[in-house]
Amino acid sequence: MFKHTALTVALLLAGAAQAQAATELTVYTALETEQLKPYQQAFEQQNPDIKIKWVRDSTGIVTAKLLAEKDRPQADAVWGLAASSLAILKQQGMLDPYAPADLAQIGASYRDSANPPAWVGMDVWAASVCFNTVEAEKQGLPMPTRWQDLTKPVYQGKIVMPNPASSGTGYLDVSAWLQTFGQAQGWAYMDQLHQNIGQYTHSGSKPCKLAASGEFPIGISFEYPAVQLKRKGAPLAIVLPQEGLGWEIEATAIIKGTEHLAAAKKLADFSASRQAMDLYKANFAVLARPGIAERFDELPADYEQRLVKNDFDWASSQRDAVLAEWRKRYDGKTEPKAQ
Repeated sequence: MFKHTALTVALLLAGAAQAQAATELTVYTALETEQLKPYQQAFEQQNPDIKIKWVRDSTGIVTAKLLAEKDRPQADAVWGLAASSLAILKQQGMLDPYAPADLAQIGASYRDSANPPAWVGMDVWAASVCFNTVEAEKQGLPMPTRWQDLTKPVYQGKIVMPNPASSGTGYLDVSAWLQTFGQAQGWAYMDQLHQNIGQYTHSGSKPCKLAASGEFPIGISFEYPAVQLKRKGAPLAIVLPQEGLGWEIEATAIIKGTEHLAAAKKLADFSASRQAMDLYKANFAVLARPGIAERFDELPADYEQRLVKNDFDWASSQRDAVLAEWRKRYDGKTEPKAQ
């Protein structure tokens, strides 16, 4: 009996020691909440000595938090944040460059160009318009096919889109319009669009959810929530405007100064791995590793070709100036921040 008890105690102590020895990795992310669990489970199964502690918010808020913590970093790594945001952190000297094991498999346009890279891409998300066909029919609204269509008076108060200061999706829209239409025409376009905006949200997926529920018939969002909501039966048409789609890369990076560098490198290795890409492809039609993504029936076959030419260096270097101008012109229609 004593031997049995002693063995039980020894096993419990060994288990406790092992649990105590596990590294807790603080990971900042702007991934959608429902994506976190499967990504974490797969990583921790492969790395049982590492436990992820997520800190999640929208892109703009995560970016601002990281910048505010520059002198006393709280994060060990970032897994799922806009490349334009990570480019800002790189410029500030806040990232620890690292070449993950499968770097050679990552497309050159989907990673930082430095060697070793400061950030490595995961997947691409791009602008999409969520159009509620039932509400549109009730309200006599035609389906738009171009960005310019959204400035027509018939859509006054009918459109919701993300605030670019808090949402990466909002910023990719604004950045793409300025790059595609030119500075003067881009701001002129947004002035006209603003007349039809009912509300700016703090989340990139929320406009599509509001369109799906019928609260607003039109939501400027991105393809992930559009596809997911449509698959669940929402009466949505996914419109990809003809002028081209603004887009961003979700990416992974290591924060300089982390006390858990070895664990953070394992996270970076996993994020660029085939196993991780197989998880990403359930959610996105374009991946950083070519040849793995599967076509979504809800999106056209030439979806990747519709992405506009995107200058990430410009988008990151001009971000503060663009957001300051945007706030000055349009912030009055932004939804209150949740307390």
